Amino acid sequence: MGLELPKYPEMEEDDVVDFTDSEIVSHVKDALTSVLSGDSNSYNQLVGVMHHSKHLAPDEVALLETTLKALAGAVSCIDITLHDSLLSAIFSMSMWKYGPHVADALAELIVSLAISNGKYLDLCLGMLVSNFTPPPYFLDKLKLPRGIERKSQVLSRVHAAFRKIADYIPLSPLRLLTIVVQGMPTIYHKDRAIVIYVENMLKLESGEIGELVGSTMLMAVVDRLIELDVEIGWDAILQDDFSKGIFEMELEDVDDFVESAEPEIGEFRLSRKSLAGNSITELLDNLLVLTFEHLESCERDGRLAKVFETLLQSFRITVMSAYKSKFTQFVIFYACALDPENCGMRFATMLADLFVQDSHPQLTRMSAVTYLASYLSRAKFLSASFISSMLKRLVDWCLEYCKNHDGDINPNAHRVFYCGCQAIMYVLCFRMKVFMDVPRLKLLLMPLEQILKHKLNPLKVCLPSVVEEFLRQAKAASLFTVCKTFIFDGLLESELSRAFGGLERLDTFFPFDPCLLKRCDSFIRPMFIFWSMVNPAYDDAYDDNNDEGSSNDDLIQDFVYENEDIMNDGVAKSFDEQGLDLDEFDCALKKMSITPKNSSSYKFGGRFQEPTRMPSRIRPSTSPESL
Repeated sequence: MGLELPKYPEMEEDDVVDFTDSEIVSHVKDALTSVLSGDSNSYNQLVGVMHHSKHLAPDEVALLETTLKALAGAVSCIDITLHDSLLSAIFSMSMWKYGPHVADALAELIVSLAISNGKYLDLCLGMLVSNFTPPPYFLDKLKLPRGIERKSQVLSRVHAAFRKIADYIPLSPLRLLTIVVQGMPTIYHKDRAIVIYVENMLKLESGEIGELVGSTMLMAVVDRLIELDVEIGWDAILQDDFSKGIFEMELEDVDDFVESAEPEIGEFRLSRKSLAGNSITELLDNLLVLTFEHLESCERDGRLAKVFETLLQSFRITVMSAYKSKFTQFVIFYACALDPENCGMRFATMLADLFVQDSHPQLTRMSAVTYLASYLSRAKFLSASFISSMLKRLVDWCLEYCKNHDGDINPNAHRVFYCGCQAIMYVLCFRMKVFMDVPRLKLLLMPLEQILKHKLNPLKVCLPSVVEEFLRQAKAASLFTVCKTFIFDGLLESELSRAFGGLERLDTFFPFDPCLLKRCDSFIRPMFIFWSMVNPAYDDAYDDNNDEGSSNDDLIQDFVYENEDIMNDGVAKSFDEQGLDLDEFDCALKKMSITPKNSSSYKFGGRFQEPTRMPSRIRPSTSPESL
């Protein structure tokens, strides 16, 4: 059955006749070839049809659809020089402006052009990429049902066209990769345009052509996240009083929570309020959530382990070198949380490897151990046995360093050592109680006393706020005794800590401090340890109020008695050498509560108020002065 060819503008009503498909194609070919003879009337009519886009009547829609289909059958007659005006009109068309039938015909034409001649490949791919985002006037409609439906119609056709072209030209995805990365909207474009563009990039990463372009596409997304991240200065986050750090804001907001009894108030309301209205912050928040959702889909599809290798590479190249990064690092944190046994342990092991290997640059090693300390302190999903194994690697390295260096304090010469010591103390500020309650874990920390009493004197060089809290907990836990009295007078930092921290201020860099982005935090919060959840070693309220059926001490002792013939030399042997049943150990630890009892009584005005001073003096991830 033939198609009815609607009349051109010059046709009279009685000129409309039925044509077969082949006749229509022949008619279009004649119009294309007529340019050679100097008769461009029919050709100009073709070009004019391509420009029909607004408020089309039904016959105009039919004319456009039919012409596009005919052109798809006549691509062999299209010349890139003779028909440049036609090609320009075609490549400037947007599928967002048309219904499904015209969009189908346009996609068919683009695919036919791409596979007909290599000269058209980049132009066709570029045209499809331009359809990642709608025209500016359509952005506001994306939240409406009609806009959502149109978005689905357009993007499904765009990605189907990519696949068809790749079937005929197997290396086309490599050309597509370059076009996509170069065409990314800048951070100053409208946020919805950037979000939908990145959404398409992630769709390519997980699609059929992702084998060729997936890793680079994902790394390009992380690069854009970092670009946005470093645009956010600390003046947009901190209160007017810079002496208040993130932890103090957290405690203040929890106090508000107790007083107001509003269940939905989060710990960081004050800080988030200061970020409200910051367009770059909101854009970064949306992009991070989009990335989190992509990681969830990868986990469901069994692809997370493979994608995680790309994230690790991107982390080392991009994130670790961006010392002003505040939020982008939570991408890898969330990936670890989705798969703690593989990704979670892999990340920590990589960081520990970077730190202990002398072949890496100083700054790389310091950054790695700083990330490791913050990660081990904050990740709720990591087992105590794994954390202890990571701490043992740090302790062993620092002990060996002390044996090989007999000099006095020198923050500049021993920066890596001091950074490692501070990392150990910082983790123990969060995890000390658990370690002290398990005697065999406490044995692993015994060499720490020798390190901290060495002539290099890390207790005097490391960040005073960390040292003060660590010593308070170490004394309460009887980990060791320090003869010298350290008087810090509430110091946040010292000249010595600033010296070893360097210009990058790695002494005050805590990369996994609580996330202040509202939407992002909703993903991170269930897997995150806040200071308000920590049970310090000096908190005897823990034992006084622990009257539940089977006490934590009983659980720990049961574990010890069952394994008392193991690990005669706990410091020298590894877990495997000790024959320690880590699964059984984790089971016992999971039964332990790490949440303080009667938290409101000892954190806000009660007799245990003073111990919460440590976190309130630690600054956010980067010192404002360093920015």
